[in-house]
Amino acid sequence: MVTDRERAAVLALVNVAGRDWEWYRIAQAVADAGSALRLIDGEWSGFESEDTRGLKDVAAAARADISRYEELIREQRAGGAHCITVLDEDYPANLRAIYNPPPFLFVRGSLSAADERSIAIVGTRRASAAGLEQARWLASSLAKEGVTVLSGLARGIDTAAHRAALDVGGRTVAVMGTGINRRYPAENSELADEIERQGALVSQFWPDAPPTRKSFPMRNVVMSGMALGTVVVEASSTSGAKMQARLALEHGKLVFLIRSLVLGEEWAQSYVDKRGAIVVDDVADVLDRLVRFSKDTDFEQLKLG
Repeated sequence: MVTDRERAAVLALVNVAGRDWEWYRIAQAVADAGSALRLIDGEWSGFESEDTRGLKDVAAAARADISRYEELIREQRAGGAHCITVLDEDYPANLRAIYNPPPFLFVRGSLSAADERSIAIVGTRRASAAGLEQARWLASSLAKEGVTVLSGLARGIDTAAHRAALDVGGRTVAVMGTGINRRYPAENSELADEIERQGALVSQFWPDAPPTRKSFPMRNVVMSGMALGTVVVEASSTSGAKMQARLALEHGKLVFLIRSLVLGEEWAQSYVDKRGAIVVDDVADVLDRLVRFSKDTDFEQLKLG
């Protein structure tokens, strides 16, 4: 059983590493060791590599922070948010399988083993009426089939997807670009509360972290990692949704692009022609292919090593 002190040790490593380390490298080192406390205690034998040797100084300096982060974990739990790390059994299985998972998550609500069968629905904040309708139909149809709908709690397509899943009594998970105690955008505060009751809010950041330019691309990594695949409804060439499509392909996941998007955006056509994205003619076609994939997939085969 993973203790709060073990979880706190993971947080302490991340805090000391700061911006000098990619967080996923810490996640990999902790997972390889089977314990953050072992790293901090200098027990590196058997899993040390060129990629982790520079982490020794970080581990040595992290010891002083452990008690502080134990208290943070207890405070957050008292406020309704719990911390899980790569050492916890309930860390999302799909996310654990990618090459760059975050070392910890804060969660409000509850994650479920059923969330392994999850699909991310993403798109622009400035969605058209047709795009919003496509997102709603796809999310509600997936939710009715027992597929968890993931999105990013943003305006536009994200909001439509979350709301539609909730309205049919399905599960939805919001992967946040802020700390778990923030609500961004503010107008989605009530929606976030509903998601917490019916699914989960998930954040890879410190609990009170504000939105930043870097946090949303990091959020896209987690959303892609947690899902079996991503559907992009509407997105420009500079959209975060396009970034998520790229990440999903790098993670070995399915990427579906609505035909209207492919016809209207050169990047989408390129992803179909050169990168293996799948173009679909309508939302019903997306639903059929995604449901079959989610039911038939051997989750072990998704692991990238």
